Amino acid sequence: QVQLVESGGGLVQPGGSLRLSCAASGNIFRLATMGWYRQAPGKERELVAAITSGGTTNYADSVKGRFTISRDNAKNTVYLQMNSLKPEDTAVYYCRLDVVRTYWGQGTQVTVSS
Repeated sequence: QVQLVESGGGLVQPGGSLRLSCAASGNIFRLATMGWYRQAPGKERELVAAITSGGTTNYADSVKGRFTISRDNAKNTVYLQMNSLKPEDTAVYYCRLDVVRTYWGQGTQVTVSS
């Protein structure tokens, strides 16, 4: 069983930055595609960014140039660096691990507001 624990969320002013972290248990992290998703109130969960086991990344158009996903296989951790944050980035951010099956973290709240 894989467990994912997110951290790093919080309240930030527009234009500010946050870095989210997601630590995975077990020994399959290096084989997995890791993703960050978000869900705003009243909206469906959407992909923000993903990174494959080989390091290939993709991003939602709304965050390109502002967010960066990265991974540290030695630490079983994936990161999401979020810069130039906007109020519309406000959401619960979830970490997802895909290898054979899918696992989700519990989510971390990001609020962008002045």
